[in-house]
Amino acid sequence: MVAIGDCRNWNEDSYRDSILQERENQSRTVFRTAFPPNPNPNTNPDFIVAASSDGSVASYSISSCLSSLALGAGRVSTVRGQNLLVAEPNCFIQGHDGPAYDVKFFENGDDSLLLSCGDDGRIQGWRWKNILEAEVPIPSQGQLKPLLHLANPQHKGPWGALSPIPENNAIAVDNQGGSIYAAAGDSYAYCWDMERSEIKMVFKGHSDYLHCIVARNSSNQIITGSEDGTARIWDCKTGKCIRVIKPEKDTKLKKLSPCVSCIALDASESWLACGSGQSLSLWNLAACEQVSGITTRASVQDILFDDNQILAVGAEPLLSRFDMNGDTLSRIQCIPQSAFSISLHPSGVTAVAGYGGVVDLISQFGSHFCTFQCGCP
Repeated sequence: MVAIGDCRNWNEDSYRDSILQERENQSRTVFRTAFPPNPNPNTNPDFIVAASSDGSVASYSISSCLSSLALGAGRVSTVRGQNLLVAEPNCFIQGHDGPAYDVKFFENGDDSLLLSCGDDGRIQGWRWKNILEAEVPIPSQGQLKPLLHLANPQHKGPWGALSPIPENNAIAVDNQGGSIYAAAGDSYAYCWDMERSEIKMVFKGHSDYLHCIVARNSSNQIITGSEDGTARIWDCKTGKCIRVIKPEKDTKLKKLSPCVSCIALDASESWLACGSGQSLSLWNLAACEQVSGITTRASVQDILFDDNQILAVGAEPLLSRFDMNGDTLSRIQCIPQSAFSISLHPSGVTAVAGYGGVVDLISQFGSHFCTFQCGCP
């Protein structure tokens, strides 16, 4: 028998690796999550994909997390005084050199592509079916080559010198048109042709880098939000800016954060929500009028529509819900101290993700039915 306190089997390397892994998990930030296409939208989600600050794009099985929580199995990490399950990814891809900022799905069904973009100025795409079929984490297999690989153009400077590749902060997709739109750090938005892997159009007009982008496919338009404090509506046929939106801000907040950090369209594509500093504004696009404004307690970092309501997260551990008049309907405490992403599944499940690599899944009734920290293989 080995007595308690016996150090003969102590493994210094294993202990050091566990400490480093714990620190890595705690310092990771999830910048975006996405639910894969589901043939039965009324059921709870099976998987969720996370794009993180370490450049990884990883998928996690929600049912496996729920089983581990029920059995009290798996690794545990302490986040804000709470013990959270460290979820093992069923697929882990080192997709980018530098942080991965966004993930989207292109098309539905077996042919759907998982797209990601990041600080390295690249857009990568993998077939979702191949990711689901991966029996072991991708680093163990070694290779799951992207089917799509796009890189932003470099700009020429004096004496022919090339600039660094500008980062991609967000992407949007047009399934019918076969296009990907990217919001880049050089103040431009790019439209990529999926089949040819070529830039079809460049949208120029912002004076500072872009934070966000959405596709208004019903009108063949895109909308971008920028550090310059404006949101712009662009005609995808001509590449011209057809409207400039300047969200109203308090003069004190204008000096603090004039940028448009996040935007969202409702299902009818008639209403636009803009997040700027500690404020939200709602716009009727047909009339190009602001119909309501909301002051928040912390900077807004992501927003989306849920029917006729607006969900928002930001630099506080809260999921806020507002109506179209700007009245607060609910505030739900979340685990991430600062949240950068909010995703909504057709079943009503909401995912909030951010600091600490934490993903907090909230049911349509407001209960936290699964919370985990994203782990690495």
